[in-house]
Amino acid sequence: METEFVRWTEDGTEHSAVWRSTSGATPPKKIRVADDSMTADEAYRLACEGTALLWRGDFHNARQLGTAVAARTDRKTRKTSTDPATAFHLHRQTQSRRAGILGMLLVPFDADQTVPLRRAPDVRQAVLAAYGPTDQPTVTTLRDLLGAIGAHEWQKKGVEIPALGARIHPGYGVFSPIRGEYVDLVADTPLPPHTQAFDIGTGTGVLAAVLAHRGVEKVIATELDANALACARANLDRLGYAGQVQVVETDLFPDSRAPLVVCNPPWIPARPTSPIEYAIYDPDSRMLRGFLAGLAEHLEPGGEGWLILSDIAEHLGLRTRDELLTWIDDAGLTVLGRRDVAPRHGKVADRSDALHAARKREVTSLWRLGAQDPPAG
Repeated sequence: METEFVRWTEDGTEHSAVWRSTSGATPPKKIRVADDSMTADEAYRLACEGTALLWRGDFHNARQLGTAVAARTDRKTRKTSTDPATAFHLHRQTQSRRAGILGMLLVPFDADQTVPLRRAPDVRQAVLAAYGPTDQPTVTTLRDLLGAIGAHEWQKKGVEIPALGARIHPGYGVFSPIRGEYVDLVADTPLPPHTQAFDIGTGTGVLAAVLAHRGVEKVIATELDANALACARANLDRLGYAGQVQVVETDLFPDSRAPLVVCNPPWIPARPTSPIEYAIYDPDSRMLRGFLAGLAEHLEPGGEGWLILSDIAEHLGLRTRDELLTWIDDAGLTVLGRRDVAPRHGKVADRSDALHAARKREVTSLWRLGAQDPPAG
């Protein structure tokens, strides 16, 4: 990828630094140097006008300013709709606008990736995990930096997985398995003959680890994302399953068959706006449809495919149950059974959440799929 630079004038001198953005945002064209004298109202006004603020004050004051600007952004009147799909798209527009405004507060880094601001923490390890190595001065958004710090803490602490009796450590940009109901479905559903299984789109490797923990002798876990590949391998090695689980870089299926093929694709057919969102949003249900279309030819005779999928897209008006069933049938598959579980995350009860009406009706399901019998004669 071509290196991008951000340029600004400070004390009458032209400056430049490498621009880094985890969301792929372009460098801001208008930049003003700001410090502790900047008020939240002025910062909010400048951000709305498209002027970025390169912070030279106290680091903790920058965080407080970001919080104050976020509060002003959130007070803006939100458009609503009684149509679920329209309401979802308006919600995404609001999220995008919010991210754009908060992305106007910038933080500088020296060549050694320390932050040259008063009371700034040592963020070098978090920045290395998020962006990779560099020996040049850089600039990123405070929003990106705080996300990198939070992700690094998750990576160090890990997520407790009761089904494993151990922790999974999500790498930067790899979706954390904090919604445990889908893991429990894979942990509790009776296994078909279990000499081998595939885990399609393994992410952190959590489902591959659960299958290995349940006694599956060989698991092939597939993934395309470089961060996820490294994360899955590290988790499986840490858990002692590296001998049972092979992590393979490929799109969807390996070039073989298995009696059990498991997939937990992104649940919402919409366009992601950052790398981490690829675990949530699946444009035009591409991964879901790709999994269904290729499943039959990768199942051994009598094998099962386990599709783990929330129905929230149906409640948001983005996909219908009939569409899903049609895709299953068109792929030469039949539904052998289904196990459902209600979500347990906090947003289910959060009435202030813009998607609360859909979330309170949401059900996560493990669909047991098999190949259709060939026509007689």
